[in-house]
Amino acid sequence: MPKDDGLYFAHMLDMARKAVGKTQEIGEDVYNGDENLRLALAHLVQVIGEAARRVSPEGRAAHPEIPWFEITGMRSKIVHDYMNVDEDVVWQVVTQDLPHLILVLEKIVPPEDAIE
Repeated sequence: MPKDDGLYFAHMLDMARKAVGKTQEIGEDVYNGDENLRLALAHLVQVIGEAARRVSPEGRAAHPEIPWFEITGMRSKIVHDYMNVDEDVVWQVVTQDLPHLILVLEKIVPPEDAIE
C-alpha cells in the first residue's frame, strides 16, 4: 500500500469526526434550519469522498469493509450535480453512515498518525 494512503485514511477520519461532531446534540430540525451547517456538512462529506478517491487501488482492496463506491459517488454527486444534492441524504450520511466509518478508520489509522 502506498505511503500516501495513510495520509488519505487519516484525512477521511479527521473530516468524518468533524462532520459527526457538528451534529452532536442537535436534531434534524436544527440542521434543516441552519444553512451554514448544511453547507459545512456537505463540504466535509465531499472532502471525505475526495480523500477516498485518492486512496490507491491497493489501499482500497486491502480495506473492502469501506464502502468506496458509495463514498466517492457521494463526492461526485456534490461536486458535479450540486443543484440536486438531497440534504436529507447528507444528514443521513453524517448521522448514520459516518459514525460507522469512523470506527472502521480508527482501526486503520494509528493514533499517532491521526490528524488532530
